[in-house]
Amino acid sequence: MFVQVSSDFKQKSTSAIIAIILFIIVYILLFLSAIALTIGCIAAGLWIISVKPMFFTVMIGIGLASLGILISYFLIKFLFKKHITDRSDLTEITRNDEPQLFEMIDGIVKEAGTDFPKKVYLAYDVNASVFYDSSFWSMFLPIKKNLIIGIGLVNACTKQELKAILAHEFGHFSQRSMKVGSYVYNVNQIIFNLVNEDEAYRNTVQGWANASGYFAFFAELAVKITQGIQWILRKMYSFVNIRHMALSREMEFHADEVAANIAGSIALEESLLRLDLAGNSYSSVIDFYNSKIQESKTSKNIYKEQNFVMNYFAKESELELKYNLPVVKISEAGLFNKSKLVIENQWASHPSTEDRVAKLRQLNIIKDPDNSSARTLFKNIDATEEELTTKIFSNVQYENPKSELDLDTFQDEFEKNYNKDTFDKIFNNYYDNKNPNQFDLSSAVPSPETSNFDELFSKDKVESVYTLIALENDRNTISSIADKTFDVKTFDYDGRKFKAKEAKNLIPKLDEQIKSLQDEITQNDINIYHYFLNLAKSKSVEFELRQSFSDFYEHDKNYEEKFGLFAELSKALGFVSVTTPFERITKNFAKLKPLETKLKQELQEIIDNPLLKEEINEQNRKDLEHYINNDLLYFNQNEYLNTNLQQLFFAVNSYHFYIGRKFFLLKKELLSKMSSLEKTLITE
Repeated sequence: MFVQVSSDFKQKSTSAIIAIILFIIVYILLFLSAIALTIGCIAAGLWIISVKPMFFTVMIGIGLASLGILISYFLIKFLFKKHITDRSDLTEITRNDEPQLFEMIDGIVKEAGTDFPKKVYLAYDVNASVFYDSSFWSMFLPIKKNLIIGIGLVNACTKQELKAILAHEFGHFSQRSMKVGSYVYNVNQIIFNLVNEDEAYRNTVQGWANASGYFAFFAELAVKITQGIQWILRKMYSFVNIRHMALSREMEFHADEVAANIAGSIALEESLLRLDLAGNSYSSVIDFYNSKIQESKTSKNIYKEQNFVMNYFAKESELELKYNLPVVKISEAGLFNKSKLVIENQWASHPSTEDRVAKLRQLNIIKDPDNSSARTLFKNIDATEEELTTKIFSNVQYENPKSELDLDTFQDEFEKNYNKDTFDKIFNNYYDNKNPNQFDLSSAVPSPETSNFDELFSKDKVESVYTLIALENDRNTISSIADKTFDVKTFDYDGRKFKAKEAKNLIPKLDEQIKSLQDEITQNDINIYHYFLNLAKSKSVEFELRQSFSDFYEHDKNYEEKFGLFAELSKALGFVSVTTPFERITKNFAKLKPLETKLKQELQEIIDNPLLKEEINEQNRKDLEHYINNDLLYFNQNEYLNTNLQQLFFAVNSYHFYIGRKFFLLKKELLSKMSSLEKTLITE
């Protein structure tokens, strides 16, 4: 199979190659300069020793020679650096283990015109990738790639979709024209190593400096010179990497075309659109069990739970099912993104899913699909999933003996937690990313025309909310372009291209649109308030509803002040993470005392708040009470008292969490009263 590369791919390849050539020229000049400096330093060192042989001149001569050698070594240290992928979380499988899966891979590599992977591994997550252990010599020596297949991905695909995803990965290596990507990648690794990964080099220099006071000056001078070299290389890294990212995006399109020719456009499109849902479902299960560490609860098969969560989320979002898997449509994937601003992200390694889907639809390659579950490719998928699940939990340290949650218990607890942390779907996502707007409850006047519930929370009203969010975000970004804190040459807005200098002309128009939309949404919120107030009057619960609105608005008004305390504390404690003189540490903790006193008062209010009673577990409550009731010392005899310091940071972070949690619960309480009133009306 041969897939012709696009003109854009050729253009980006040429640009990347030119960048590599320029880097090589700059590097050679730096290297030759370093060699010349080394020869000069060695010659000068020998001359000093020969002029007057004595201990002092010998040490100075050796130090001078070491200056040149250290700089030359800095420029060639990447030759000895090898990037080895950590495989501790991978499980290798062989053809004997999974013959059907290997048979599929055989077919893919044959059609793609590439080599079979050196090894095949299973991973935990929702992903597939090809990797190899790379070094400088990878550009010249043939290296076989390894394949990783995430079981979380297998759990969320048909056979055809998995075939498409694996074909995409091998598509990156299927043609000679793709080799340029590997060269650019390795050049990037070299520059990155020279610029960033210099801990071992610094340790070498420091060890040399510590060997003798005579050498310290030359070691420090070597560091200063290498910092200058790094500055030049950082500029080169940006220059090369921007072109690498542009080429990488084109490589993704090309690999998609290879995959479409092997497995069809539809299989790759549908799997791409489902990946976020599958990944979020897997992460949600992991988060669930992270919250169960104190209870020493584990899972027997985390992938059955991932499948439940994926289908649960699909049901909540009213997604269709196809081949027992949720179908995410492109319109639903970007449902709440109303932004009209388009800026090409020159640092992005992948094009957007929308762009990839558009290209696949243009190709429109049809293949006879096998839409059975990808799980059927495995001999005993349940046993494999359980084995990987055991491996996941083996990395967690538990205080008590572990016990497994059965699937039914997980489902009940997950659904309970989800409902606890989300708002009623009756509101049609209106409040998911906005709060009830503040206004004067006593004087706000509803619109003359009577609105019913469906009108107040209609699709148009919800879209207005997300349009406002997009407008405000777009306005902030365009403002950054106007004041040059965001450096771009051009951008597209609402289908029209603008130069950066034109950004300031757009801002007044956006401000006008934002003000108009804010007024419209606030008026709808006033109408919502009066609608529910009338319902509450009919049920004789008007006072309770007014109180809920009042409590929420009060906390909303005070939230910035409370968050300000957290920000002050975080800033005041910043010195702990940097090297600070002892006397300054003592003074900093003394300055912290007034803030800490206020923190303890706020934490006591949090502990006493009935709304947060079930939110604070017994151990956290004890820890917070211990912090509140004791005057802890954090620094003594020129040493940090780490146990006490950990309690302080726990208290600060707990405060931040619980003020946010209280805000959410007050909002949840208010919306629950509103939804209850509406549901009662519907029932009647």
